[in-house]
Amino acid sequence: MALFKTKFTFQKRVKLAQTLWLLSWVSVLIGCVSFGLGIFLKVQLWIHNEVMDNAVAHAVPNTVLTAGLVGAILGLMTGKMSQDSLDMAKYPRWKTFLLPYFFISILSCLLCLAALFLSIVMRGSLEESLKIGLRNGIRFYKDTDIPGRCYQKRTMDKLQMDFQCCGNNHYKDWFEVQWISNRYLDFSSKDVKDRIKSNVDGRYLTDGVPFSCCNPNSPRPCIQTQIANNSAHYSYSYQSDELNIWVKGCREVLLSYYTGIMATNGAAVTLYFLIQGSVLVSMRFLQTSMDKITSAEDVGTDSEGFLLEKGLGETINSGLEKTRALFKLSSSAEAGGGEATSR
Repeated sequence: MALFKTKFTFQKRVKLAQTLWLLSWVSVLIGCVSFGLGIFLKVQLWIHNEVMDNAVAHAVPNTVLTAGLVGAILGLMTGKMSQDSLDMAKYPRWKTFLLPYFFISILSCLLCLAALFLSIVMRGSLEESLKIGLRNGIRFYKDTDIPGRCYQKRTMDKLQMDFQCCGNNHYKDWFEVQWISNRYLDFSSKDVKDRIKSNVDGRYLTDGVPFSCCNPNSPRPCIQTQIANNSAHYSYSYQSDELNIWVKGCREVLLSYYTGIMATNGAAVTLYFLIQGSVLVSMRFLQTSMDKITSAEDVGTDSEGFLLEKGLGETINSGLEKTRALFKLSSSAEAGGGEATSR
């Protein structure tokens, strides 16, 4: 028994074709928007690639890019098919493309679901990637003369100024590493010697942060060195005064930034999924209602359209049987080829 069998008059088929044409162009628009959002996210991830541990997060923009591009192409194809659907001189040439069209459309919908799923589940992986990448960025901040790390200082400084953040989790992360290169330390100074000797690893640790952590909105000149030392600055209390450096960690800020972009991507592909599903159903009804019309004289007659020729269970079983038969045929051909070779 056919699923969702519906009778179509000529006027009803015309309205269906017009609706499908409109939906196809909406699909093209949303596909282009999704493609653009995917490019934007990929570029942003590429810009901050040096403070990320791996490229797993690129799975999201890659999926969105593919879904958007496929959606735009399918939308253009759908628009042309719906336009030619009532012209019996043009419509028959599309019949050979309908099976691959439906197959690719279903894959496109599945791709949208995959992009939405990745946008949700990648948050944890992205956070871990930022955690390790930012930690390495702080650790290698001083290595401006070592190949492969010479841009870490510029990257971290630009990141902290652009996103108004400091450190990985907070500004105190800079207290735990030596971020000043030995080439800029005066080893004849007693203070430098004492600080290095007081550390087990022989590192020069200070309660200071790079200049990029300074908050330009503060009326007071930036206190970026000896932050925890009240006596080093006039009228200053580390415990009670509002610090004039950024106190929020960069991981939190970047994670919020990327989560927002991914949420926008997720909304775009969700909308595309709904539109593409509507296009797919409408195209199926239009195709089945036009299949029994073979000549221009019959265009004005009534016809029946349906979503599936059989019930859902029957269609699935039929598809599985055809797949098994195809594999059996392929296995038989390979076996026959093997025997012929051995002879």
